[in-house]
Amino acid sequence: MLDTALIESLAQVLGYDNVSTREDDLERYSADALTPSRAFRAAPSLQKTADVVVIPRSVQQVVEVVKLASAYKVPIVPYGGGTGVMGAVLPVRGGIVIDLKGLNKVLDVNPTDRTALVEAGVVLEDLVKALDAHGLMLGHDPWSVPIATVGGTISTNGVGYRAASYGPMGAQVLGLEAVLPNGQVLITRSAPKYSSGPNLNHLFIGTEGVFGIITKATLMVFRQPEKRSFSTVGFDSFDNGFKAVAEFFALGVRPTLVDLTEEPGNGIRLYMMYEGYKEGVSAQRRRSLQVCYSFGGKDLGAGGALDYWKTRHRTGEWYRKEMLNQPRSVRWQQRRGRGFDYLHMALPVSQVLDYRRRSEEILARRGVKVVEYAIWTQPELFSMLLVPDGKVTDESLGNLAEAVDEVLVLSQDMGGTMEYCHGVGVKLAHLLPREMGVGFDVAKAMKHALDPYNIMNPGKLF
Repeated sequence: MLDTALIESLAQVLGYDNVSTREDDLERYSADALTPSRAFRAAPSLQKTADVVVIPRSVQQVVEVVKLASAYKVPIVPYGGGTGVMGAVLPVRGGIVIDLKGLNKVLDVNPTDRTALVEAGVVLEDLVKALDAHGLMLGHDPWSVPIATVGGTISTNGVGYRAASYGPMGAQVLGLEAVLPNGQVLITRSAPKYSSGPNLNHLFIGTEGVFGIITKATLMVFRQPEKRSFSTVGFDSFDNGFKAVAEFFALGVRPTLVDLTEEPGNGIRLYMMYEGYKEGVSAQRRRSLQVCYSFGGKDLGAGGALDYWKTRHRTGEWYRKEMLNQPRSVRWQQRRGRGFDYLHMALPVSQVLDYRRRSEEILARRGVKVVEYAIWTQPELFSMLLVPDGKVTDESLGNLAEAVDEVLVLSQDMGGTMEYCHGVGVKLAHLLPREMGVGFDVAKAMKHALDPYNIMNPGKLF
């Protein structure tokens, strides 16, 4: 239980309507899209709930909340859209959940500089609409566009459907404003390039709020394309499809969308979309198809990729409608009895196919099967959807958990990383020291220097 004096102080700063200790609010805000069935060894972390939820409406109010948390040595957890799948917003030590969706303004769009200055709580879909009015678009385009926030996607360095051309969300960040654990406001310069010291944007990109709370961001944005074109190519083997993707990337051909998928009943399909100036689109499409043909690919027309593109946000729209404002118990119930996990490893191109073969051996020993393989956005990024090979039982779920750890450790041992898309959260935190090595101690030292009381999203990363 929090000190009642702290809750009263929060209400004085924010107004009583923006502070809640209602049980249904605490329940709703104390989870993201990670469910107990996928949490595995981190499942105990899902049991704790926040002590209070607050909704600031300005940067200064965020500062005041952080200062109060620091004075009382109470944990504080930044909350964006609630779409994370690794448990990054779980209040594992209780405390204050700070909902940043009250900071929801698009402050400036500059078509000449091709930049947008936005508050961290802006939902991506709202930013897309604001940019569209200026003939611009956002380079980050995940499934969660209808619900994810700018701050949340920066904090996990998320990957979206356009990442083959524009990179992950972190690559599109020019400058940030963030509130540090002592209440100071750090503002980085929104310059496209500098060599005057370290780029402190990376203190907050992909670090899940453990170093501070992002409150504003200046993002690179892009002109709407002159032309957009789609291709679908079928392959007889995943290996040949992968080799084709690796070859056209080596040539410098970069379709905006690249998704090579193998799944039962649908064979092996490569979905591509090209966008930009019309001559470039035509050249990219022509050369990538030539490469695919040289590896046995068959042109299946535009329809499959076009349908893929039109429906890419459907899951996010469903989640917003059916799940977003539901208590976590309702969201968890949707996945009860469904044993599965999806993994996203980044590996050197030369290791991907061998990694797949070695993973299959591990999974077979554990009684786990793969129902989907994918290369998404670039040949180094490899994904698998796993399920128990048989009835879902406590034993088969335990085998699934062990298999997941084994194949993630294998990705580390083969020169890769265990996650390229969703961050670490609580689910994968136990494997982070192994992956970072000495770098983990360096990062911990930075954390302690900035946050000696460990109030900023404790239990994540460190």
